[in-house]
Formats: sequence, structure tokens, C-alpha cells
Amino acid sequence: MHLFSLDGKVAVVTGGANGIGAATVRLLEEAGAKVAVFELEETQGFSVDVTGEPAVRDAFARVAKEAGGVDILVNNAGRAARKPATELTVEEWNEVLDVNLTAMFVCSKHAHPYMKKRGGGSIVNLASIMGFSGGLFPNASYQASKGGVVNLTRALALEWAADDIRVNAVAPTYVRTELTAPIFSRPDRLKTVMEHTPLGRLPELEEIAAAILYLCSPAARCITGITLPIDSGYLAR
Repeated sequence: MHLFSLDGKVAVVTGGANGIGAATVRLLEEAGAKVAVFELEETQGFSVDVTGEPAVRDAFARVAKEAGGVDILVNNAGRAARKPATELTVEEWNEVLDVNLTAMFVCSKHAHPYMKKRGGGSIVNLASIMGFSGGLFPNASYQASKGGVVNLTRALALEWAADDIRVNAVAPTYVRTELTAPIFSRPDRLKTVMEHTPLGRLPELEEIAAAILYLCSPAARCITGITLPIDSGYLAR
């Protein structure tokens, strides 16, 4: 058995059209997996609003029918509303929690029966260093949602261990994506980030994807319930 081979596996990646999601799709495919992307706009065959449970249920049924099952789920879809908490509307709060946390639960819930039928599987959630810290900039709904991801990961890992379904998460630091453009486009904010980055470099998209691949692979078959920081030392302080 090759420790990092995903030959014969079927994976679903939410928000896989760009950024960390797209990098993850590439690595999973290189490892031998067949990958379906759930994205608002159709990219690799599936137009799915992950905040809508009927759409998610139908999409998983379609993947299972066309590919024979589901072995891997990467819950990557996310959004943010960067503003002071006193200016954050309840609607904006709910929009962030719906995508970052509730959709993650819904997708995992509907992946579960297909993984159980296959004798096990792997779910990897996108958490964040903001799930372990108060952050550097006002972003309360994002930080709260990612804290929820960390504990949802633990809860599902324990509940589904008997089905040999492993549930883990990765917690990136700031990575250059569309979501972090407001940080990377401002030298003053980027300077603040680097002051909290002991290694002096931020991870590339492929490095986050590599951690996800590891947690999906046979190499991590005894790992469940953990959130792996890819943070250049941010959380070590």
C-alpha cells in the first residue's frame, strides 16, 4: 500500500474552483482520486449551493451514482465579513456562519452514509488559526465560525469513529486567496501579519493542499479529531 495513494477513491471538494480548494483538487487528482467539485457556478460538473440541504443531498446522490460512492470530503467553501462587531449586521453574521459552519455540517451529514457503505472514509474541514485565537483584525463572525469548525471536527470524529470515518481539519494562517485580498493588498496589514509569523514566510496554497492530502491518505489512517495548524509558527506564541 502506498501511503499517499488515493487510487480508486472518490472525493468531493466544496469551493474547489479556486484558491485552496483548486490546489486541493489538483493534488487529490495527482494522487489518483476522482474529484467532484461543489461550487456555486458549475466548474467540474456540479453547481451546488452548499447552504441548501436539498441541493447538497441531491449532489451527493449524483456523485455516488456516477462514481460508485464517496470516500473523501473536503469542506473548503468559506466566506468572511471583515468589519467591527458593532457594525456587523445579523444578516452578515448568519451568512458567514451558514457557509463556514452549517454547510460543513450538512455536507458531512450527507457524505456519511456513502462513506459508511464503502467501509469508511475521510473528511477534512477547513478551519483557521482564527479558530484558536482572537485574530489580528476585526472579523468576529469568521473567528466564531472557525472555532465552531474545530469542535465540530472533534464531535463528528468521535461519533463516526465506529464507522471508520476519520474527521480532521487544517488550520491555515493567512494565505494569498480571494478571501484574504483585503489583507495582502494593504502593506500595513501585511506587516502586522508578518510580525506574528515566526518563520518569516507564509504558506503557499499547495502547502495547505499537501496537509489536506496527508489527512485524506492512508498515511493518516490512525489520525482523527485533530486540527492541524499550517501557520508558520503563529499559534506557538
